[in-house]
Amino acid sequence: MAAKLPAMSPSDLPVAQVLDRATGPRRAEAEELLAMLGGISGETPVVWAGRIIGFGDYEYRYTSGHSGRSPLLAFAPGPTKHTIYLVNDFSQRWPELLDRLGPHRASKACLYLTRLSGVDRSALRELLVHSLAETMSPGR
Repeated sequence: MAAKLPAMSPSDLPVAQVLDRATGPRRAEAEELLAMLGGISGETPVVWAGRIIGFGDYEYRYTSGHSGRSPLLAFAPGPTKHTIYLVNDFSQRWPELLDRLGPHRASKACLYLTRLSGVDRSALRELLVHSLAETMSPGR
């Protein structure tokens, strides 16, 4: 019996297939996010978990012993919103950037953008740069 892959693992699914989940104006926004995250990370996009476009990867281990791999930067385009995956507690770490960002919702590690119109691209770029730096910092 083959070993089961973790839910969060890279695949060979074409990136274009995932981008196509964003329709109408969100499709062009997904292309913009693809270029932005790729430019910041310097990595080639890979589909993770069948729906997330990730750039680079790193290994993590929690004090509980749980470990795994995750993309350095990632987003999931969708028909109603874009989900951007950031470092845990990003909204507490950089509230001034979220204040500048424009319309959004946030959870512990996800930034939800219904549309990129009205979003301050420089604030979004800074959030991504800070999140990447934090993820790559020693001792993480």
